[in-house]
This record gives sequence, C-alpha cells and structure tokens, in this order.
Amino acid sequence: MKKLIFSLCFFSITAFSHESFSKTYESEAQKFTVEKLFSGDDIVWGFDFLGAEEAREIIFSERDGKLKYLDLDTRKSHEIAGAPKVFSKSQGGLLDVYIDQKSGDIYLTYSDADTKGATTSLFRGKLSSDKRKLEGERLFRANAHATGGLHFGSRIAIDKNGFIFMTVGERNQRDSAQDLNTHHGKILRLTKEGVAPPDNPFVGVPGALPEIWSYGHRNPQGLIIDSRGKLIEVEFGPRGGDELNIIERGANYGWPVITYGKEYWGLSIGEKAKAGMMQPFFHWVPSISPSGIAEYNAKAFPKFQGNLFLATLSGNHLHRIVLDSHGKVIKEEKLLEDLGERFRQVKVGPDGLIYLSTDGGQILRLTPAP
Repeated sequence: MKKLIFSLCFFSITAFSHESFSKTYESEAQKFTVEKLFSGDDIVWGFDFLGAEEAREIIFSERDGKLKYLDLDTRKSHEIAGAPKVFSKSQGGLLDVYIDQKSGDIYLTYSDADTKGATTSLFRGKLSSDKRKLEGERLFRANAHATGGLHFGSRIAIDKNGFIFMTVGERNQRDSAQDLNTHHGKILRLTKEGVAPPDNPFVGVPGALPEIWSYGHRNPQGLIIDSRGKLIEVEFGPRGGDELNIIERGANYGWPVITYGKEYWGLSIGEKAKAGMMQPFFHWVPSISPSGIAEYNAKAFPKFQGNLFLATLSGNHLHRIVLDSHGKVIKEEKLLEDLGERFRQVKVGPDGLIYLSTDGGQILRLTPAP
C-alpha cells in the first residue's frame, strides 16, 4: 500500500498542566481528557488488566526488572515478588505483560542472559491471593542470542484457540532475520506448554526451527489479534520504514533485504520490493517508532469504532489510524503531542477506556469529556 499523506486533526481547549491534567482534547467530535493513574521513575514497558469485566486493577512491568500491581480505585501500587531475573541493559529488561483472562495466567517477556549473551524469554506464573507474589517459571527461551542490548521485541498475543504468539527482535543481527535456523527477527507460535504446535509452517522443514510463524522482522514491539481474528504487528524500521503488517502463516516480511528505511547515516539498506517477500500493509517515512498497538471496538468512544491506536516513541504521540469498510487506511491523526512523552504501550480496558504507558514512568487513561 502506498504511504498516505499525513493529516493532523488536533484540537485543544484549555492549557495543559502535568499537575492538573486540566486539558480537554477533541478528535472526530469526540472530546476526552487525560488522567494520570501512576507516576514512577522507570519505563513502564507492558501492562494488562486483572479481570475481564472491570478495569479496577493493573499489573505492569518496569524495564529495570520490577513487576508491580496498581489499584485503579485507590491509585496505590506495590511491587510483586517472583518476577524473573532480567538482563537490564540498553533496551533489555522486563518487557511485556499479558494476562490470559480465561486461566488467570500471567505471561511476561523479558531479556534473559546466559553464557551465549542475552535473548528473549517467556515466563508464565500465577498471582497470589494477596497480589504480592508471582509463582511460575520460564516457559520458553528463544534462540536469538547476542551480546548487545538491542532489539529484543517483544510482545505477546493469545488467540481464541489458546496459541501464544510472541515477537522476537533480530538483536541487531540483521541477516539472521532471514535465517530459519534462529529465532532472530521472527514471530513465534507456541502451545500453552511452550512448544511448537504440529501445524506450524516450518515443522519438519530441514534446518528450520519449528516455533517460527513468520520471519524477516526487525524489532516488532506491537502485536494484537484484531476483531477479525487477524494477527497485526507493528515494528521499527531503521531511519524510516516503520511497518504495520498483517501477519500470514509462514510469510517472509523481508528485513533486511527489503525495507523503506535507510541507514541512520543516510545510505540505502536494501530494495523496496522483491518477489516472495511481503509488502507492509502500511509504512512510515519518517519514523514514528511504533511500540504498541490497540484496536478500538468499545462503547466509551463511539467515534473511534474500528480505529487503530499506536503508541509511538520517536513520534512522541498517540497515533490514530482510520480504516474504511475495505480495511484501507484513509486517515491518520496525532494525539497528545503536547505531553512530550514517549508512549510505550496502548490498550483498551474492559471499561472501554484507552490506557497508555510511557517511557517517563506514567500510566495514563483517556476518559470521555462532556
């Protein structure tokens, strides 16, 4: 799909204050305000909701390795013991949080060190009744080692059949994203036991790891299963070339052979297209650095029905995407630019409100305004 010319639809009513959050925003005649639910001193990388019926409690990760609980009624928080030990360096640390609402299992991704360097691992645990301890174990460790601290991924999504999808960055080892003998730059599909399902596309293929679902990814930090059951991913390009992809079984998304991005010093990296490699559903030049994605299909914001929301880092805004009835992008919008935040994750709560986390250590909530 060709890149859409960017349209900006941002409107403010009153002056914003980090203390009072008194500002009202408007988008598509939908007015809303921003509430601060938590403020800390570390990157809030991932979060999810305890309970599928009400948004009363959140479990969230801080990248330095702390897992925390937040009561949304009292705004009180505490650390949860039992999180896995993490490799906390550069982009590494305690990363995504995903709660399986059917089983109550809490899944975490994290940077995991061993004698080979560090890689991305998946942890599963149960929360104690007093919500102060997580008991569990590592479920899976990716074969995506490197000695540096870049490009770990890593987001989690679980489909209606209980299969776990997990993104793994290429760890700044570019060519390995095309190598089916490693997990670098891949989206993986696992059972609840942390093994490859027998119908994965590369099961039985000589020289290929059976957990791989798709490949040719750079640093995928956004992943959802949308209302149609489609697996949707967003990933960082280098200088430009950030991508939104609809993930298909066994497909090659091209990195680093094809990309719309360039080296940070300006040189081209690869081609823009090649036979056998998937084009992105959408891409951005210059970069916005999408780190989380959510689809809105709740009642609190009726004008946002069917929209996609992206948390952006270098973009420093909440990015809204409007799709037409055929699923094509027809409009983009930047929201919350004035906050000056690097937005790390966005999710829709069970109450239909939109929740955000930031690299500045905040958890925020968008609430409809009169």
